[in-house]
Amino acid sequence: MTFITIAISACTLFLLAVAISWILGWANIKFKVVVNPKIEEVLNALPGANCGGCGYVGCSDYAAAVVDNNVPVNRCTVGGESCANVVARIMGVDAGQMLKSYAIVHCGSKLYERLLCNDYHGEKSCIGASQVAGIQGCTYGCLGLGDCIEACKYDAIHVTDGLATVDYDKCIGCGACARVCPRGIITIVPFNENSIPVVACSNKDTGKESREVCQKACIGCKACSKISDIFIVEGTLSRADYSSCNASKYEETSQAKEKCPTKCIRFIGRM
Repeated sequence: MTFITIAISACTLFLLAVAISWILGWANIKFKVVVNPKIEEVLNALPGANCGGCGYVGCSDYAAAVVDNNVPVNRCTVGGESCANVVARIMGVDAGQMLKSYAIVHCGSKLYERLLCNDYHGEKSCIGASQVAGIQGCTYGCLGLGDCIEACKYDAIHVTDGLATVDYDKCIGCGACARVCPRGIITIVPFNENSIPVVACSNKDTGKESREVCQKACIGCKACSKISDIFIVEGTLSRADYSSCNASKYEETSQAKEKCPTKCIRFIGRM
């Protein structure tokens, strides 16, 4: 009796296994997703950093966009020009010119140059501190608590004297730091030259109000824009038109830097 019971159980399990295998095999064929082999090819050419610098969630999404939606092949900041050329060959297109992009911190005021500051004893996080009023007089500038440091995978940004500072020998322009900055003072910009001028201020208040909270604030005096057309004053804040930056304008931008009464213009990048 025991032998018969065991035999029946074994046969039942065998038949059940066969049935499940058949169902799984059918489902695999029925619901199989056909992946364009070109997507795999492009994906293998990418560095696999999944940093999001290209504007997509990860490398696989970018690879699919390149193949299916004809997205430009030169958006991978980590892979750079060599990666763009490989992907271009796979796609049979021209890689086009690829300018290296880097992070720019639009604030140049160190802790001792900020006015109307108060001690902060809360969570050591820029996002947390940005919810608290009265930490520092300027409500636009760097909080200096290092959320950008935590976000950067390449050790390319540090906080010195309360100010986020980019290491341009390490920065690859992935944009991770920019995405976590609660005050939006970090942007990713293509560099036409090794170093470019930047107005290191984001304060949009009047010149008088800006000076009351920071020694290095832009006051919108237009001294820079009168010397070089690279600088454009919008409201009470000057900004640099990075697309116009090139070596031929170095002398005039240097003059504008020297003329700035608050010294908020500086050159950044690989000197």
